[in-house]
Amino acid sequence: MDVVVFGATGTIGRAIVQEALNRKHEVTAVVRNPASLELEHERLQVIVADILDPVAVAEAVRGHEEVISAFGPAAGRENDLVRAAESLLEGMQAVGLKRLLVIGGAGTLKTESGEWLMDTPGFPGKFRLLAEAHGHAYEIYSASSLDYTYLSPPAVIRPGRRTGQFRIGLDRLVVDEDGDSSISVEDFAVAVIDELEEGNFSRSRFTVGY
Repeated sequence: MDVVVFGATGTIGRAIVQEALNRKHEVTAVVRNPASLELEHERLQVIVADILDPVAVAEAVRGHEEVISAFGPAAGRENDLVRAAESLLEGMQAVGLKRLLVIGGAGTLKTESGEWLMDTPGFPGKFRLLAEAHGHAYEIYSASSLDYTYLSPPAVIRPGRRTGQFRIGLDRLVVDEDGDSSISVEDFAVAVIDELEEGNFSRSRFTVGY
């Protein structure tokens, strides 16, 4: 496939780009600073564009098949997630592109108690605003006419190794037998590209974890 990846220089974004290239897809990485993506490949194109500018989004995605957003805001600018959602919708609609895969947050996943993860006692307060912004952005995507998929990570995601083995959930946090919710960045990227190729969760949300 021919896919555009916003947020390609972040930890998750880089892993998604690499996984897509490894599976023979054509990738256009959208960045703010080209020097920050130290990756060269014959099927990789790097362009500069601002995800918060719908005109720039339209130009970046024009002529491509699918869009992945792994955009993450700077600290203190959590509301940029909402602005990015609005900009992506406007830009994609302007060029008639429908398919969007968004890397979201875990805060609004339900726990065993039925509470959102961000409402549980152990949820770090410093991430509350970010979790709320992810929740607002998800509402924008779900109310749109786009063929979106919203992929929420588990509670913990960190660099590790690629196993290709994980479990899939919908709106409930995936936890292991010890009650832990986690996945490696590399396996999370596998889940993203699996969805890119298979499209099992059209106009819905899902999550993954070990």
